Amino acid sequence: MTKRGVWLSASAGLALASLWVLALPALGQNRPESLLPPGFGEAPEPAAKRADAPSPDARPDTAEDVPALETDPSVDADPADNDTATSDAEADDSDADAEISIDLPPQARRSARYVGLLGPSDGNMGAAAFSGANGRYLARVMHRMRAPIASRWASIVLRRALLSRAATPARISPADWVAERTWLLVRMGEAVSARSLVQAMDVDQYNPALFSYAMQASLASADPAALCPMTDYADPSGRKLDWTLARGICAAFSGEGSIASLYLDRARARRGESSPDVLLAEKVMGAAQNTRRSVTINWNDIDRLDVWRYGMAVSTGMDIPERLMAQVNGRVRAWRAQAPLLSYTQRLPDAERATAMGVFSSAALVDFYAAAAAEDGGSTPPSPLFGLLRDSFSAEETAARIIAMKGFIAQGNPDGLQAYARRVAVARAAAQIIPSQDAGADVSLLISAMLSAGLDRDAARWLPIVKARADDLGWGLLAVGSPRGIGRVSSDQIRQFGTSNGADGPLRTKLLFAGLAGLGRIPAADVQPMADSLGVSLQADPTWVQAMAGAVRMKSPGAVAILSAAGLQSTDWSGIPPAHLYIIVSALRQVGLEGEARMIAAEAVMRA
Repeated sequence: MTKRGVWLSASAGLALASLWVLALPALGQNRPESLLPPGFGEAPEPAAKRADAPSPDARPDTAEDVPALETDPSVDADPADNDTATSDAEADDSDADAEISIDLPPQARRSARYVGLLGPSDGNMGAAAFSGANGRYLARVMHRMRAPIASRWASIVLRRALLSRAATPARISPADWVAERTWLLVRMGEAVSARSLVQAMDVDQYNPALFSYAMQASLASADPAALCPMTDYADPSGRKLDWTLARGICAAFSGEGSIASLYLDRARARRGESSPDVLLAEKVMGAAQNTRRSVTINWNDIDRLDVWRYGMAVSTGMDIPERLMAQVNGRVRAWRAQAPLLSYTQRLPDAERATAMGVFSSAALVDFYAAAAAEDGGSTPPSPLFGLLRDSFSAEETAARIIAMKGFIAQGNPDGLQAYARRVAVARAAAQIIPSQDAGADVSLLISAMLSAGLDRDAARWLPIVKARADDLGWGLLAVGSPRGIGRVSSDQIRQFGTSNGADGPLRTKLLFAGLAGLGRIPAADVQPMADSLGVSLQADPTWVQAMAGAVRMKSPGAVAILSAAGLQSTDWSGIPPAHLYIIVSALRQVGLEGEARMIAAEAVMRA
């Protein structure tokens, strides 16, 4: 086992029946307010045709999809259900039943039932990841999920599930299943992964929804060329402006300048000479043809940013004004972190946020800092950030390394996401420190850094140092994050832990208890009495609890990953009920994802 992994089989723990026990008391009471998507748990609706017819840190240690040309990326919207947003008033759905015919030899075709990117060594959850699951029901949960979610580690687990090469679950078509996976990945900030997933399916298997989501993935990843395999088959009526412009762009990439101009003229006639959407497409066409024709984009005339404008601008290396970036959901920052035509220095704050969201791994972020430092080499004065990171790994004295880590994390008064990402960045530097009593109050910093990147075995070396220090954050982190735990934990110790954590203490107390209970590190008979003693409610939405119990019973890790993310829909951990953490950690452990369950529990305590 490498340091990047904490793949462990699930140990014996809280029985599945305990999940059902949680549901029973709530059935006779007022239903608690649900954090789940609207309509969650309702009987699945009959299938309807759309438009007349969804890294290394994937292991412990390891934009908004929006209708193109119209909707702000910060607003939840389904482009497949809003095609009129990207077309003229005369557009209709006459293309919905058009069949796609592509002459491919049988040996060149790929199975539409098994679409995914991960292999056995990449964290693939297996062909049976969604065994026994109702695909239509899971698709509804995914479709309505508010992403990004509160937990970096839960997002990593969700990404693994969405990218696993697993059989399409029952009661949903392969195209609709890939469509919903793609759209959720886009909304999670996983633009490149979303684009790659779309490309893993043959275009003759697409349906209107998948064409629509595929465009979102291509634009979010700032790769308009990715649209080209689809332009001959999407929107056969030719009435949707986004696909008209896409055809012109692809003609330009193919060197067919006259055809590109024809499509551009057609778009101008429909939107006008000064339309920023048309001008941005024209700029991409000029870049594709390497022409000297100049296209000026006056950002002062643009009052909002959508996925089309984002994708067209970033694909040509344009810097979008902060005025517009400030309006959009944080996922767009994660998209921009992955845009190769922008400088590393320009994208560094975005990369930090992407890391906190689970998009970048610890190693990827360190590499990003190194590339940004190379670009910054000629700056006067140089940024102290890079020197502090270097000293965190290479200073001769241990004390100097720890001082550098603390300075690196605090450099520039970072916000919460940046500070958390910087802990992820120095995780391996922290793992190089030999456990010693001399670390004093810095022990919690070292442990939190290691666990943020899943280096649980390295963090566990500090158990002898903190085992008797229930007032230390490191004690609480290892109580849930260590592979072997910290021994029997009493309610008094949990209270002492909370009392020592200031204003964050009450929430950390509850989340620590929930994590310990979910991991089976509190005897089952003691769970409810201890919960009552600590004032922790273990009741959650009964429908969600039952859905999770069913997924556990079917040994469906992919379904558990999706349902876990549904229970973590919040901008931060303060919005997550401890009962949700308890149920999620327990369910993950029971389907063989104990390492990930421990990392989620440790993250909850750390970031509360």
